[in-house]
Amino acid sequence: MLNTKKYDYLVVGAGPYGAIFAHEAAKLGKRVLVIEKREHVGGNMYTHVEHGVTVHDYGAHIFHTDNQEIWDYVQQFATFNGFQNQVMANYEGEMYNLPFNMNTFYEMWGTKTPAEAQAKIAEQREAALGQLGNRAPRNLEEQAISLIGTDIYQKLVKGYTEKQWGRKATDLPAFIIKRLPVRFIYNNNYFNHRYQGIPIGGYTQIFDQLLDNPLIDVQTGVDFFNDRDAYLSEFPRIIYTGMIDKFFDYQYGELGYRSLKFEKEVLNTDNYQGNAVINYTDAKTPYTRVMEWKHFDGASDEGVSVVTREYPQTWDRDKEAYYPINDETNMAIYKQYAALARQHQNQVVFGGRLGQYRYYDMDQVFHAALTLVRQEFNLPTDYVFTEKKG
Repeated sequence: MLNTKKYDYLVVGAGPYGAIFAHEAAKLGKRVLVIEKREHVGGNMYTHVEHGVTVHDYGAHIFHTDNQEIWDYVQQFATFNGFQNQVMANYEGEMYNLPFNMNTFYEMWGTKTPAEAQAKIAEQREAALGQLGNRAPRNLEEQAISLIGTDIYQKLVKGYTEKQWGRKATDLPAFIIKRLPVRFIYNNNYFNHRYQGIPIGGYTQIFDQLLDNPLIDVQTGVDFFNDRDAYLSEFPRIIYTGMIDKFFDYQYGELGYRSLKFEKEVLNTDNYQGNAVINYTDAKTPYTRVMEWKHFDGASDEGVSVVTREYPQTWDRDKEAYYPINDETNMAIYKQYAALARQHQNQVVFGGRLGQYRYYDMDQVFHAALTLVRQEFNLPTDYVFTEKKG
């Protein structure tokens, strides 16, 4: 084991939360050891280039934010291409635009004006949920129908969501569907945020730059839990971005997660599906979506296209945990772990999606990491992280 006495921090995990903290700590003169159980840095944002195409190894990652500070920060490390995610949905061969907008309503019902679409949704909402009265929707199914009616729910939400989460829609919390925008305009842009795009050349370059500092040592293929007690005894300060329940040996039980499996295929075609992302929203198709990577950046060798199919999986301890299942049962368990974490706060910081058991978009992880840096080093709230160029 390394002589850990020379380090000020151990960072467990080389994803965005850990890498950003390590980068900023090193800029302030701190020595940092970063360990990562995978054989690469970047976490789920890791990308590689294949046949001239930038492939996202862990599913599509489109950076989107309204936060000016975060947008300025990430642009220090890459040039973004302005890509906007305009998803198509395939329901048993029928094609629809996502997210829900006037194009979707026209494809579903033939409605041409916002008033017509709103009337159709209201009619279906009343027929299905009239018994709700003034009560708020209690589950995802009720929430979805109240937002977009029965037809769209049955074709574009129910099957996809139940595959994604491995549960009936009536057993899922209402808030999950609130992440999807509903627009009464003809606009297929999946996100509402002002700034959107994908780094030209992929995300890995960002992490290579974040961790390129003589005060930072990076060890990949290293599992914290193989030497957990030694790390805890040697390091005065640890930034931990793994699963919080695993850190505490699952003493209050396992938290719920969903896992994913990705199947990549190289095809001898210039254009396989005509769109970057197509969701398969029926219950019969085992995968939830297909990504054709050349449509994210427009670059590839002629006659070749790389596609990835994404399959949701039941999580177990031998699989990667991708999505926390933030229902009432799991949040009650998490509160116990969070209380335990507070007892260790003088040594260990729990951060990121798994450390805080929270669904984060990328910009939210960046913001959380920079917030930690401000707190850890007592920096003023107006401290500027963006380095001036020139």
